Parts: sequence; structure tokens; C-alpha cells
Amino acid sequence: MSYEILGVWVAAFFTLCIFSFLYRDNFFYKLAEHIFVGISAGYGVALQIENVLKPNLFKPLFQEGKMLLIIPFILSALLFSRLYSKISWLSRWALALLIGIFSGAAIIGFASGDLILQINANLLPLKTNSFLTTFNNFILTFGLITCLLYFFFSKEHKGGFGFVTKLGIYFLMISFGASFGYTVMSRMSLLIGRVYFIFGQWLGIIQ
Repeated sequence: MSYEILGVWVAAFFTLCIFSFLYRDNFFYKLAEHIFVGISAGYGVALQIENVLKPNLFKPLFQEGKMLLIIPFILSALLFSRLYSKISWLSRWALALLIGIFSGAAIIGFASGDLILQINANLLPLKTNSFLTTFNNFILTFGLITCLLYFFFSKEHKGGFGFVTKLGIYFLMISFGASFGYTVMSRMSLLIGRVYFIFGQWLGIIQ
């Protein structure tokens, strides 16, 4: 038996183990779940060591003599102090620095990559040469304004203002529904792929 055929049988076995959860929680589902989580965690750790730690920390520090990197090396080692209750407080220094740097970088990245681009994308002309383009721009602008007003809680949502904010709820529900539908479609494509694998590549019923 070649490795390719063995791989197909192993993949089919674990696929059926996952599908067995449709009946009820059982040993085979838990087996596949634990193996998947274990392999994913192990692969993630190995990937981080090979692609992050070795080229960015170990090699420059121990082979090239860049002693300034001893600081992130010590901070990284402090993260493992959480495994020992008596010195677990040492990990807070590394976590505080890590969260602070990540938060600052994330805010800058969000502002430049998402917020500003979203603002620019919604500054649409309400008068164009095409009726459909003008209509679409008007709907998008009106929906944006009503959604923003819905989250304005300094004024009670009553009267005309309440009517506008209620329209904002409708726009939000349409948006959430479209997002949920897209998610369901993507999951269905994964299901179709697995079913095609079972009846095609494994059983050979579908050519």
C-alpha cells in the first residue's frame, strides 16, 4: 500500500469520525478532535521555532553576537514562569510589555488600514451620470448614517430620531443576515468538498 492510498484512508477515517458527531458525542469524535488539536498545536510550535525564533532570536543572539537581543530572550523566558506558582508573577512583566506593544501597533494598523479606508470608501458622490450608481450611493450613505445614529445613546430614541434609528436596526439586520448567509455558504462548500472526497477519492463512486 502506497503512502498516498494510506493517506486517503486515514483522511476518510477521521472525516467519518467527525461526521459521527451528527449522531451524538462519542469516542471516535473525541479521538479525531484531540488528534487534530494536538497536531495543530505541535505544528504551530514547530513553525514558530523555525520561522520566528531561530532566524530572529537564536541565530542573531548566539551566532552573530547581537547581545541586545538578550532582553527579548529573557522576556520570552519569563512567560514560562506561569508554570510555577511561586514565580508566576514574573510573567506579568513580559505580558504587560507584549500586550502594550501589540495594542499600540494594532491601533495604528487599524486606523490606517481599516478606519481611514472605511471613511474614504463611504465618501460617495450622491450625483453621478448613472442612475443606479447614484441610487446605490444614496442607499449606502443613508444606511451608514442611520446605523451610526442607532449607536448614539445621548439622545432618547423617540419620535423622528427613534424612527431613523429603527431604520438603522433594519440595515444592521440586513448586514448581519448577509454575513451569516455568506458564512453558511462557505461552510457548505467545505461540506461538499468532504462529501466529494468520501464518495469520489475514497469510495470511487463519483468520477
